[in-house]
Amino acid sequence: MLAIVGIQMRLLCNVLDGLVAVEGGKKSPLGALYNEFPDRIADSLILVATGYAAGLPVIGWLAALLAALTAYVRVFGGALGFEQEFLGPMAKQHRMAALTTGCVGALVESFISKGHTHYCLEVALLLITVGSALTCWTRTRAIATKLGVAHE
Repeated sequence: MLAIVGIQMRLLCNVLDGLVAVEGGKKSPLGALYNEFPDRIADSLILVATGYAAGLPVIGWLAALLAALTAYVRVFGGALGFEQEFLGPMAKQHRMAALTTGCVGALVESFISKGHTHYCLEVALLLITVGSALTCWTRTRAIATKLGVAHE
């Protein structure tokens, strides 16, 4: 239950931070820099911890790596002069929604199985991992298209 609340609070803080910056007229170039790093750290900690909780630490680390890579590809497109696009099936909000759903399922599952299984966390983590890889691919293809490179 604490994980569910923590994930939702993380998203709420992220939204409020953006609202204060944009709507409150407090946006700055330095803010853009410091907005990205905490997100990458939070994603990594949450996904790695989920991997250990699900008994799949390697998948947790892979999910964290791919989550960071989705942001890297997006920011790299921005560095090439394109508008940063949040394309793909596993952007940050989608990862956190999948993880919240997995945690809710795990809560129910723990009562049913008396804590002996972690299938809901495993499924959520695998979904996030595969979805993040697909998101990286989708974003990379979009950048390549903007660069005028033909796809094979």
